[in-house]
Amino acid sequence: MGTPYAAVMMGVKIVFPGPHLHADDLLDLMQIEPPTLALGVPTIWLSMIQAYERGLVEQPGRWALPPGLRSMVGGAAVPEALIRAFDRHGVWLQQGWGMTETSPLATVSYPRAELQDSGVDERFRRAAMAGVPAPLVDLRIRSADNADAAPDGRAMGEIQVRGPFITGSYHGLPVNEDKFAPDGSGGVWLRTGDVATIDELGFVRITDRTKDLIKSGGEWISSVDLENALMAHPAVAEAAVIAVPDEKWSERPLACIVLRAGHEAGPGELGKHLIESGFAKWQLPDRYELIDAIRARRPASSGR
Repeated sequence: MGTPYAAVMMGVKIVFPGPHLHADDLLDLMQIEPPTLALGVPTIWLSMIQAYERGLVEQPGRWALPPGLRSMVGGAAVPEALIRAFDRHGVWLQQGWGMTETSPLATVSYPRAELQDSGVDERFRRAAMAGVPAPLVDLRIRSADNADAAPDGRAMGEIQVRGPFITGSYHGLPVNEDKFAPDGSGGVWLRTGDVATIDELGFVRITDRTKDLIKSGGEWISSVDLENALMAHPAVAEAAVIAVPDEKWSERPLACIVLRAGHEAGPGELGKHLIESGFAKWQLPDRYELIDAIRARRPASSGR
């Protein structure tokens, strides 16, 4: 939402697809108006790469991705598998995070100088994070006991931000502690409701929304982490993980899976894949439901 303003200020041509957001329509439009920068939510990019790779087989020559195309992706956590898929075709997906209340960009993922000699896998791992705070943005990860989470890439907590272009109140409403936390100097931290970790280089990795974390036997399970890992399986096109009530554990994960055309994968294979991806057995979904489509995905990060 901030890009049109910057584009007009710089005299950059803007192409709006209007209501035509079907993957085929977007790819056709790119042949007519090849962009150098394209912006969209992960769901749009996921449908586009599936259509593009299908078209390479069924309609070779119909589409070509613009050379050097870059993409800024926001609105939800971007699966590493999606970034790798586009990279195979010469397109780099760059992830950012923010909210309407942060005007709007608060973090952006880019290859910091400290990582210039890192390997390919580390490059993709970092690209799948929300990135580091933008200039003038103060960011902290606040744990459930109201302490700053350790910058170790593992300790989870709520993202709280402040800065000159980050709101400190809502018009006509009193400052509410559910939305804002005092910073001790007369200002406030904006409580975003997004749960994340932060590592020693300042990279933020969003793990969920506070209301979407799955609490099982007193332990938190990230639905976003499970979704991203499942979508890295070659047979999986889309995945959504939700909490379902459980008498013993309070909540347990349920995985809803859309398979790629012509592929098969059962619970045993998907569970093994998650174990190999680093999940503990108690974090695995109790059930896997195969569905035709995920028609409405809730965002993993707020605002946007």
